[in-house]
Amino acid sequence: MSHKMRDLISLDGVSAAEITAILDLAALQKRDPESYLSRPVLRGKAVGLFFEKASLRTRLSFEVAVAQLGGTSLYVGQEAGRIGEREAIVDMAKSASRYLDAFVLRTFKDETIIEMARHATKPVINGLSDKQHPCQILADLQTIRERLGRIDKIKVAFIGDSNNVCRSLAHALPKFGSQLLVASPHGYTFAPGFVKSSGITQVAAPLDAVKDADVVYTDTWTSMGQENEAHKRRAMFQDYQINAALMAHAPKAIFMHCLPAHRGDECTDEVIDGPQSVVYDQAENRLHAQRALLTLLVS
Repeated sequence: MSHKMRDLISLDGVSAAEITAILDLAALQKRDPESYLSRPVLRGKAVGLFFEKASLRTRLSFEVAVAQLGGTSLYVGQEAGRIGEREAIVDMAKSASRYLDAFVLRTFKDETIIEMARHATKPVINGLSDKQHPCQILADLQTIRERLGRIDKIKVAFIGDSNNVCRSLAHALPKFGSQLLVASPHGYTFAPGFVKSSGITQVAAPLDAVKDADVVYTDTWTSMGQENEAHKRRAMFQDYQINAALMAHAPKAIFMHCLPAHRGDECTDEVIDGPQSVVYDQAENRLHAQRALLTLLVS
């Protein structure tokens, strides 16, 4: 890991070599647990988990990863309110840095994580924000590499809202010469400037994206914090469901979903439970990718 990567705020500024180093270590640790159990690099260290949003996989995978590396995780949940409301982020970051060896944040605003990293003296990891989800994408890239044997020069079709997961895919895939085609309804696309700068392709019809794809990816139509838009979004996204008819146009593709899934909305049971689905591999690899990330950032 280069000296430059002290935190993981976004994959935008992380090089292909740095991503590969994380994935290589994740693969080694997954294959050979003794490689980290015999050398618990977080022994005597503590990692703070500051979560403004509900969580299952992110919380469990980080807590297990820290424990497996010999450390202690401390959860500060939604009951504490949003970060920066009770006291200034600068005070929180500088104080908690005296106790903790790393921060994991799951927040609404990207700016909260950026501000924490600016003032904390210990590594800060973006566990999710409204704009980005880099840890999820590390696990996804690990899963793709396991299933396809590579992450370079592949075609990924993302169907649905141009959300935080999709944005982090757009940050990562072009670094490996891979294509990302995003099919979203009008009003739920990326801004033209982001599309141009990231090198991805935005299309209107799901079929235009999935044809000959190596990966077909979707996510919930309504993310946390958007619940008041759920009815409107369900109507707008009806033609963006991943079902057997759509997957028939990508017969060799793997199907991905970061979970939680709303079965019958963005995907059908037939797809998520079908032979092309790798959603539980993705979920498992959250643990392996994040354990490797902690090893490299904190040890």
